[in-house]
Amino acid sequence: MKRLMNLLRGMVILCITGPFPERLMNLCAQENIDFWALEWLDSHTVRMTTRRRTLARLEELAARIGCEVSREASRGLPDFLGRFRTRYAFLAGLALALCAVGLLSRFVLVIEVTGNERVPDGVILSQLRRLGARPGVYGPSLDRKQLAQEALLELEELSWMAINLHGTRLEVIVREAIQTPERLDESGFYDIVSEADGVVTHVEAERGEAAVEEGDVVAAGDVVISGTVTMEPPLYSDLPTRYYQTHARGRVWAQTWRALDAAIPLEAGVKDYTGEEKTAWSLTFFGQRMEIFGTPSISWPFYDKITTVRQLSLPGGGALPLSLGRETFRAYAPRAVQVDLEAAQDLLEASLLERLRQLVGEDGVVESTQFSAQVADGLLRVTLTAQCREEIGREQPGTEKP
Repeated sequence: MKRLMNLLRGMVILCITGPFPERLMNLCAQENIDFWALEWLDSHTVRMTTRRRTLARLEELAARIGCEVSREASRGLPDFLGRFRTRYAFLAGLALALCAVGLLSRFVLVIEVTGNERVPDGVILSQLRRLGARPGVYGPSLDRKQLAQEALLELEELSWMAINLHGTRLEVIVREAIQTPERLDESGFYDIVSEADGVVTHVEAERGEAAVEEGDVVAAGDVVISGTVTMEPPLYSDLPTRYYQTHARGRVWAQTWRALDAAIPLEAGVKDYTGEEKTAWSLTFFGQRMEIFGTPSISWPFYDKITTVRQLSLPGGGALPLSLGRETFRAYAPRAVQVDLEAAQDLLEASLLERLRQLVGEDGVVESTQFSAQVADGLLRVTLTAQCREEIGREQPGTEKP
């Protein structure tokens, strides 16, 4: 630390010659003039180092006792800056650079969001931008506490937010709200009806009254769990049968047979590239886009546009609000070709299987599948027939009994 301070203040290496150089050392001690790196060259010559600011006083003391002082070297910041004393352009540039660093370091360049899992960064950053917190804003002007409170009012998925300013980096720390469990709607009169044809294999009636049993055949739309519950009167009683209606709940499993089809044209369009290309470069700074080379105006009827963006980043990985964009335009002529029937059939079969998995759900099981294909009217049509075991019940508003 002492060496660093000496470099900032400036040091001078002196060679002192005289009849009694040791008397100069005693005088320096009396005047509190620091010196170090003392080296005797002979009985009348000594080399030592002192601070730049005490050089004039040391020379006065040396003259008093008849010693000669010669400067061998000098080091430190004052000597470094002294080299540019007559280089006014450099000094002006250095002053402007220091002012720019001091000023620009107070503007926000990077906004980082941490602590979120379900809420995307883009949603939080978009809300902050609407409230005035964006790259390029003057950091000390932000009321960070008020900004966090206003953002929380708009982002219901968040329960807490803190905003910290670290130089040019704005740190946003959030905590997500605990999701409220979904409440079951028990109001109204509902039946459970079948959404597909099938043979019932299992019935679980949680609320309401089962309208089918295992082995029954049902069609789409049939009531399988009724929301109307029958209350039989006591045996040998003259009381009438009574009914009450509720929101039926339960699950009904059945053996089903699904038939799905899909078609694709026998001709497909392809691109024949002509070899003509154009390139346009742009620079985006603090959200403002500037064209720097080329033009995005294209007169070709058919072309592809390929956009590449290179974002500048800090050594730690933080993105800077400066990016270079490149847009490449490639001209092509459309042409129709015959599709590969085998590849097209494989594509349609995979698509039908995905649709089937979505229909039967995660708990359903596809027991067997069979495909058939035919070509007609310029189309390849593939039909899937599948045997499944799935849950077929869905809620439907019931009819209130008089």
